[in-house]
Amino acid sequence: MNPAQSSPRTKVQEVDVVVVGCGPVGALTANLLGARGVSTLVVERSTAPHGQPRAFSCDDEAFRVYQQAGLLDQIAGDMHQPSRADYVNAAGQVFATIAFSEVDFGFGHAPLNFFDQPLLEQALRGGMDRFDHVELQLGTELVSLQQDDDRVQLVLRDVVTDQVRPVRARYVLGCDGARSTTRTAVRIPLTGASYAEPWLAISGDVPPEAIRGEHTTFVCDWRRPAFVSPGARGSYRLEFMLLPGETEADMRRPETIAALVEPYVDPARFTVTRAVVYTFHHLLAQRWRERRVFLLGDAAHQMPPFLGQGLCSGLRDAANLTWKLGLVLAGDADPALLDTYETERRPHTAAMADTSVRLGRVFLARSRPAAWLRDVALRAVQTVPRVRRFVRQFEFKPLPAYERGMMAGGRRDGAVGTMFPQPRVATAESATPRLLDEVLGDGFAVIGSGGTASRPETPGLPLRYVAVHPAGTAAASLPTRQPDAGRVDVVDVDGAITAWLRRHRADAVVLRPDRFVFAVAEAGGVDQVARQLMAALGAPDAARLPVG
Repeated sequence: MNPAQSSPRTKVQEVDVVVVGCGPVGALTANLLGARGVSTLVVERSTAPHGQPRAFSCDDEAFRVYQQAGLLDQIAGDMHQPSRADYVNAAGQVFATIAFSEVDFGFGHAPLNFFDQPLLEQALRGGMDRFDHVELQLGTELVSLQQDDDRVQLVLRDVVTDQVRPVRARYVLGCDGARSTTRTAVRIPLTGASYAEPWLAISGDVPPEAIRGEHTTFVCDWRRPAFVSPGARGSYRLEFMLLPGETEADMRRPETIAALVEPYVDPARFTVTRAVVYTFHHLLAQRWRERRVFLLGDAAHQMPPFLGQGLCSGLRDAANLTWKLGLVLAGDADPALLDTYETERRPHTAAMADTSVRLGRVFLARSRPAAWLRDVALRAVQTVPRVRRFVRQFEFKPLPAYERGMMAGGRRDGAVGTMFPQPRVATAESATPRLLDEVLGDGFAVIGSGGTASRPETPGLPLRYVAVHPAGTAAASLPTRQPDAGRVDVVDVDGAITAWLRRHRADAVVLRPDRFVFAVAEAGGVDQVARQLMAALGAPDAARLPVG
């Protein structure tokens, strides 16, 4: 039988969404879809977990997405949070430092976390078991797909038996990495550049007393740039640029690896778990959607590793697209809402990639004079307190904000289009402070002063209303949660929500399910904003919108 065809007697499986690829982005996407009741089939070519520590870092925004997927407890325990990252020259002298222990972007989590990818994937795949309507099929690859106005027709192949079978889905999400079969199937080209410099990435396990390089360090040695850092659960990560004439076979020899790692760990007590040569890329798919097929993660964009944002960007893709798909599939929003996925995510991803490239230029000075000029210039500008804070406080990282998209007015305006902070709150049910997202649910939310703003009266648009009471209010004095009324009262433990509203001259803020600000409003304007939200969704039956 032709592998692109199946028997006419083969039963066609019908699902809402097929996710192609079950790396971290695909697995998280499936969890987010599962939480929204979307029937999902996840197909992965490999027959077993990947088992390799490839991706290495994630940020506070990524942690917030894991939290929204209900998997924070399963993931957080296996993370390592570095206190700082040093940039050192060839002599080992520090010329710049990012003090992560001093950085708080307000999203509820540490700004940088290092993880073990096999453990992360195990937790994400385990999370899918919570949902009867999410199915993972290992050893299954995409052969072909065709689209019509209502469905995507896929042909899948079992890599062990070579049998093929048809599947029909409303949408297909390509989370299948840099060599995406999904992207190839819909003929979307990549644009950008690949970098000629190959790097050796080494991962291994080492006891604490055998570590010589205690901090995350960018070794800006013009002769051989390197990155080294302790990682999660007793691991250590090192990356070294190859020099002209060096081959992968040469670099992977045990004696070569021992000589490279010796300044940072005791090679006699360092157990190598992975050593591969790779080349990094700065590439964007020409478009991220082809009718009913969407690209996420490395299938849509690839960037240099110097900002540690490759995986994080894919997780942001999933957080942005899945709630929109959930509404569209339920008939609660017009399919045009899905157009805002690329409109919102592409510029932010491009900004992350461009920042990574600029950081790489600092890191990769390849001559003694260029390195000397870099060191002198960076030391000089950091004598200016504002510049030093800009570097030390990691302020050069692009903020989570969308310039255009699904927001009041369609464009960013002040706080509109930015990610709302996640401070601590207390409730009558739990006086112990917890993070804000834990009380918001998974839908839209209106957050306002308990004494001034009110829940929208607009018929047919149920929202969860969070009434904020000032710091110092006794949690026991709050009304208990009223699920049927879609309201919960909270104490603003640290005063962060009250300060945010005051800073933006608002009595209330309307949040999307991904916690970006849809609109801000004065006390009497919440009903009008609610009507704007209905219009932006284009919902044919707004009464069915979820409270969350």
